[in-house]
Amino acid sequence: MSFSSEVKDELSRQFPGARHCQISELAALFSLCGSIMISVDNSYALKVVTENVIVARKFYKLLKPAFDVEAEITITSSNRLNKSNAYTVIIRKNESALRILQAFRIVDSNGEILDEVKIGSLITQQTCCKRAFIRGAFLAAGSISDPNKFYHLEIVCDTKNKALQLRDMINSFALDSKVVPRKKNFVVYIKEGTQIVEMLNVMEAHVALMNLENVRILKEMRNSVNRRVNCETANSNKTVVAAVKQIKDIEYIRDTVGLESLNEGLAEAARARLEYPDVPLKDLGTLLSVPVGKSGVNHRLKKISEIAESLRGNKEE
Repeated sequence: MSFSSEVKDELSRQFPGARHCQISELAALFSLCGSIMISVDNSYALKVVTENVIVARKFYKLLKPAFDVEAEITITSSNRLNKSNAYTVIIRKNESALRILQAFRIVDSNGEILDEVKIGSLITQQTCCKRAFIRGAFLAAGSISDPNKFYHLEIVCDTKNKALQLRDMINSFALDSKVVPRKKNFVVYIKEGTQIVEMLNVMEAHVALMNLENVRILKEMRNSVNRRVNCETANSNKTVVAAVKQIKDIEYIRDTVGLESLNEGLAEAARARLEYPDVPLKDLGTLLSVPVGKSGVNHRLKKISEIAESLRGNKEE
């Protein structure tokens, strides 16, 4: 089971106790998976179609406590390769459908469909209802990537208004979701790991949250170790390059004017470097007749390099 499926499975088992929250979650499911059917005699019927049995089951089970209505559920098998079954939940009675649509604020008191359909603006005033709505939206049209690979959570909406409304609702929890168009749809997405953790908390997917946090901790530890190794490798490479240059400068002085041309301190440092080419500066200082620190050794070797450069310059002239 994918991580996204695990999250949805956990969310499908979350059943809000308060009716207003039940209505909010149902409204989100209907907004992203549902449609209104109007017969020739102007009777309403509602239909929710999804390829995810979890979504169909959640919508069906919430209808009873929220509205005490009967619904039909059917399964349509597909003959196409790799095509999932379609699950359809239908409310056929006009009275039941109208009552649900009014609760969702899709129709007015006269049964007329509102011009601007923005489910949720009036039924998610409370924080708990916003959580339920976001949970329903993710169940209906959301997905989350495997956190072992990368961080990405998204919910696909069929209109810009729905996407913007959902974005604002999510961001009311101090999150930073964004909207981007994709083909004919609009996608609300979050890409930052800590933000996705908080999003799971908003939806009350606490088991998935802990699993994601464990992955994040392991990835951060791994990245920290990698950064440290890379840093140490880079420093080691710099030390090797510097030591090679120091030896070349010392050998040049030795082969031109001789190390005895250097003062006693520089000559001793030069001979020590030739004898111990791989020893770090700090340890090299302890090998001198009068031990000096890292900065003292570095100063002497820099002075030797300056002398070598001066000799090379004189030779070119």
